[in-house]
Amino acid sequence: MASLIKSNGRYYVQLSPGENISRPKISLGKLTKREAAACKLNIENLIRSRASGQACSPATAEWINNAADGIRSRLEKLNLIEPREKPKDYTVKEWTAKYIKLKESNTALSKNTIKKYYSTQRKIEAFFRNEHLHEVTPELALRFRYYLQKAGGLNENSTRLSIRLMREIFKFAVDSGVIDKNPFLNQAITIMPNPERFFYVTPELAEEILQACPSIEWKLIFALARFGGLRTPSETFGLRWEDVHFDKKTFTVHAQKTKHHEGGGIRIVPLFPELESLLTQALEQAEAGEEYVVSKLRGENLRTQFTRILKRAGIKPWPKLFQNCRSSRETELFRLTSGNVKAVCSWIGNTPEIALQHYAQLTEADIQEGAKLSVLKSAEKAVQKTVHNPVQNRAAQVCTDSQEGRASSDVNPCDCKSLQKKSPSLHNQTKKGEMPRTGVEPALPKTGTRPST
Repeated sequence: MASLIKSNGRYYVQLSPGENISRPKISLGKLTKREAAACKLNIENLIRSRASGQACSPATAEWINNAADGIRSRLEKLNLIEPREKPKDYTVKEWTAKYIKLKESNTALSKNTIKKYYSTQRKIEAFFRNEHLHEVTPELALRFRYYLQKAGGLNENSTRLSIRLMREIFKFAVDSGVIDKNPFLNQAITIMPNPERFFYVTPELAEEILQACPSIEWKLIFALARFGGLRTPSETFGLRWEDVHFDKKTFTVHAQKTKHHEGGGIRIVPLFPELESLLTQALEQAEAGEEYVVSKLRGENLRTQFTRILKRAGIKPWPKLFQNCRSSRETELFRLTSGNVKAVCSWIGNTPEIALQHYAQLTEADIQEGAKLSVLKSAEKAVQKTVHNPVQNRAAQVCTDSQEGRASSDVNPCDCKSLQKKSPSLHNQTKKGEMPRTGVEPALPKTGTRPST
């Protein structure tokens, strides 16, 4: 029978000669006496089960699964339990393929998201030839970042997006117990705004583009991005006629990108006048039983086709063609709603933080309006109202009061006789003992006399 020993605040279980002739000790660590006694009992049950060839009790099996690594390692060395199966030593390529297949089975992810995983996988396979996961150090992870920028030709934000996916892939390896640390953990992954790629599509330019569109569907594709703020092509292709409510002046957008967020990616957008006329025209031309608002151009490469339309119209294509249409609309709506952030962000389908960092633009009209603002002129007008006008009003009031007093009384302040007639008490104060005519100071005695002290 094993013994429970305590030494320097730590408990040990020492096996008996019958259990193991060398009487080894198993360190339990700093436990309470009751906890140490429970561990001793489980170890004894484990030894008996091992000797009899029978499975240990469920309680002992659960204790083994939850045992600390040190205790479990010691039990493995004493051949009391089977060693844990070591995880497979995956290469970076193998683990990436395994992870993407797992992600592909997630129906909540959009096809565009899966495409981004596969795009990153091609870069991984080109850089990591035969390296295993545990061989990827922070230095090698940083070299991969430089590879994306130089050989891959990615800009900073595209690089950060690829590194974000790499961090996600290696985190899954850490959580699965394949590796201990994530070598991409400390690399920057936050997408940064790039004002140089902003472009404001003015209403005048938008009208010119609408005239250049070759069909009603192309006009809708552009207008839904520029005046509806829809993500193109995902939200545009997902818009059904049943989502357009002409009677309520609204339409419903189903966002694939945010459908796994709270609310399911569904938002209600006003049926703006610029869209209502085009949608009415498109509905009149739609075939009976047509499901989608945009049906004939589905599956087309909209970016390439839209670039051709712009060039034929003599319009130079701008960066991020459809995203800047969406950005222009959000910027415009902030101005039209006097900065109603909650309403605008609910219509566009992003957060205020994302809107202010990546969508809201500073336009030429903002600069022109700012040039008209003058603090000094406003201050001068305020001073005139608070100083000059009150002084003038006060002088007029004094004049009015004096005239009113003169009209209501026959007393002339400069005519003492009239004043005495109106106020005889002032002339005869001494009779009433109110105040002597000699004034406040006492009268001096006659010459030759001194006042008594």
